Amino acid sequence: MRKTMLAAACIFLSLPAAALEREPWPVFAGRRAQLLEKLSDGVTVLFGYTAGEGQSLRSSFRQESNFYYMTGWNEPGAVLLLTPPMKERNSPLYEQVNQMPRAVLYLPGRNAREERWTGPKIAPYDEGVRGKTGFEVVRGVELFERDLSQAVAGFGRIYTLKPRERAADREIEPRRIQTLEKIAPLAEIADARPSITSMRMIKTQGEIELIQKATDASVAAHLAAWKRAKPGLAEYQVAATMLGILLERGCERPAYSPMVGAGFNSTVLHYAENSGKMDAGQVLLMDVGGEYSLYATDITRTIPVGGKFSPRQREIYDIVLGAQNAALSAVKPGMSLARTGSNSLYQIAYQYINTHGKDREGNSLGKYFIHGLGHHVGLEVHDPSNADTTLTPGMVITLEPGIYIPEERIGVRVEDTILVTDNGARILSGALPRNPGDVERAMQ
Repeated sequence: MRKTMLAAACIFLSLPAAALEREPWPVFAGRRAQLLEKLSDGVTVLFGYTAGEGQSLRSSFRQESNFYYMTGWNEPGAVLLLTPPMKERNSPLYEQVNQMPRAVLYLPGRNAREERWTGPKIAPYDEGVRGKTGFEVVRGVELFERDLSQAVAGFGRIYTLKPRERAADREIEPRRIQTLEKIAPLAEIADARPSITSMRMIKTQGEIELIQKATDASVAAHLAAWKRAKPGLAEYQVAATMLGILLERGCERPAYSPMVGAGFNSTVLHYAENSGKMDAGQVLLMDVGGEYSLYATDITRTIPVGGKFSPRQREIYDIVLGAQNAALSAVKPGMSLARTGSNSLYQIAYQYINTHGKDREGNSLGKYFIHGLGHHVGLEVHDPSNADTTLTPGMVITLEPGIYIPEERIGVRVEDTILVTDNGARILSGALPRNPGDVERAMQ
């Protein structure tokens, strides 16, 4: 369905070249100003995705998350250059550098042949380009090398996104270090990622509203799946129902590959084949969330195929839900998602699971909780976070305890997207039932 176009007076405006909602341009300008202050001893360069990096036959173009966070720009081939003011008045480059614009967006020129395939794009010298981009200064990408050479001469340092060592579960990243080294061979290349990450962890009200829209669409998808799930149905049929609802509700795509697994498949953490069939008496675990205007959500529910939990399934479900409720009641600023420490939410959930219920051999169930309790959510479903970060108001996280017992063919996970508030938490996905009795009633 078409997304509603909000009036200019509202918090969101529509990007001119895509059916996305975004925060007003001044929000992005404020982020750039904040980053300039953080990284005031060097110039900052961020590369947007090229068309080949940001899209495939499976998906429309999606901008690199850090670039979008700083620019709100969702067209390919763009570059951002931030130049802080020089503080050394005695430097011969003082006037040259301080006369340069603080922020420049570089855009590729028009390519009529390409636009026949991908549609019209905004070019750097279009009339009204400032209003279309939110930048006071927009130039053609052919001027980027010249401008960077002039700017970096006053600092000797370039901040950019250095590749992450572990990014297997995240989107690809532009690898342009060699480009920068060629333009400025004597410059130090420093990592802008920690500074940007610290900003991204705290969501603005506009970001929270976009995550809520992704969440609302995902709640509707789960409820539709509960109505459809029946013995004999294929997992992919349930996944198809959910994907259809996500698209109808305005999501561009799922935030990650839908995971719909029944019986033994429910015990496989990243099961995404969705190729099995469900039988009466099994549980069906559905980890499915949508992406709305580039913002993700993450929701998991476990339901009984046939509409009624068995006593054992209900026992395991109650333990998982109890662990989530215990962690949820402890969420507040200063707590942590880390696995250890006196402020660890994970330890609260783990200890609850490990002290409630037994397996077939009479052993505690803690060994069946085999993953972390949660992660940050935002422009990526696994949004970046700095190590040892404690919770702060405005962070959006998941709480997702689970018990997976392969020998019993029972896997149960209850996952919600949570906003950390000044004194606790708000469940953004709270419209989706969590209590087992409510789940059974909603399936009818």
